[in-house]
Amino acid sequence: MDTLKDKFFEVAKPASIEMRNLVKENGDMVMGQYTLEQVFSGMKGIIGLITETSLLDAEEGIRFRGYTIPELREKLPKAENGVEPLPEGLFYLMLIGELPTVENVRAISADWARRAVVPNHVFKVLDSLPKSTHPMTQFTIAINALQTESEFAKAYAKGMNKADYWDYAYEDVMNLIGRLPRIAAYIYRRTYKNDEHIEPNPKLDWGANFAHMLGFGEVDGFKRLMRLYLTIHADHEGGNVSAHTTHLVGSALSDPYLAFAASMNGLAGPLHGLANQEVIKWIFEMQDALGTKNPSEEQIADYVNKTLKEGKVVPGYGHAVLRKTDPRYTAQMEFAKRNIEHDDTIETVWRIYKVVPPILESLGKVKNPWPNVDAHSGSLLVHYGMVEYDFYTVMFGVSRALGVLASYLWDRAYGMPIERPKSVTSEWMKNKINSAKANA
Repeated sequence: MDTLKDKFFEVAKPASIEMRNLVKENGDMVMGQYTLEQVFSGMKGIIGLITETSLLDAEEGIRFRGYTIPELREKLPKAENGVEPLPEGLFYLMLIGELPTVENVRAISADWARRAVVPNHVFKVLDSLPKSTHPMTQFTIAINALQTESEFAKAYAKGMNKADYWDYAYEDVMNLIGRLPRIAAYIYRRTYKNDEHIEPNPKLDWGANFAHMLGFGEVDGFKRLMRLYLTIHADHEGGNVSAHTTHLVGSALSDPYLAFAASMNGLAGPLHGLANQEVIKWIFEMQDALGTKNPSEEQIADYVNKTLKEGKVVPGYGHAVLRKTDPRYTAQMEFAKRNIEHDDTIETVWRIYKVVPPILESLGKVKNPWPNVDAHSGSLLVHYGMVEYDFYTVMFGVSRALGVLASYLWDRAYGMPIERPKSVTSEWMKNKINSAKANA
């Protein structure tokens, strides 16, 4: 049977030739027009990247290699007697472009377990930091410390053919993904559990082993949640901050460790991955302010209006692209209904879902009043006992590695050049506008 690396080369080689021919034959094709508003609004909607792993539709939501989240939950291999997909299977799908077999997934689990040994100096670097250091700061520092192990950086320093970039990058990507749960769990146990660390269990799948090292290995529901969580947070097209940062930094031929560490600094922003922390924090603050763990829809509406009047946003609602309820939110809701009989915080999340969209719609200026993935994830983690919401974005980062690092490999296989978009001054833009008006 082909190894994953052999299989990737088998599909990437002809694809890279096809891509070069596509550019050669159609390079002067005009892709569309963009507006001044898009330039000044974060380049939203401007096509400027190729990302093979997923595509986001405003109405339909995310598709991974053409498959929706409900389809993935049905079709991807699962743990024995499990109902949620194994994230190893999604990684295979994103990298290769076809659904994996159970044997494919088991091979990846075993490979990541074999690669999961973290050098002691990484733990020493973490131990040198104050325990009050935000977990995401610890996470990015640890990834940078792990860069000493980069096979790509070593090979590049010695000199290698461009055609071999993907080969050494593959080793880095697989090693990094294998080690991330160990690093993340170490940060969690160090920060919140008195440095009482739990050794990995190589017999477990990637998600279950992560749950085990975090200290929730005896909780079947948490293991099931980790498999779903690590799958649905893995990728969200290439233009979001963490994915685009991986593309951008990787385009300079920075190795996967450096590119991923940079992307995690982007994920740590409150407008990106830190939002899942902000959601549960806001819910706790609302419950405290209202004096109840089980507020009514009317109480929630009053608190939402108070939040908006103070010039704040309702965290977990809205999305730069989506114009409907995020399918990742729906997947987590379905998980809760299947696995959890009663929970005040989760049921509060569902009431918020009924209350917030009509209020936001009534403002007349909100393009997407619907919940995104962050609106639900924290409540599920709290139910199983993980109340330390400062850590949630680290878990998001472990998952996001699957998509952005699969994309990193495709960038190297395609031989993508360094990114260098043109920038202009606001004075240049004003002159452009005045010139166009004068010639109208």
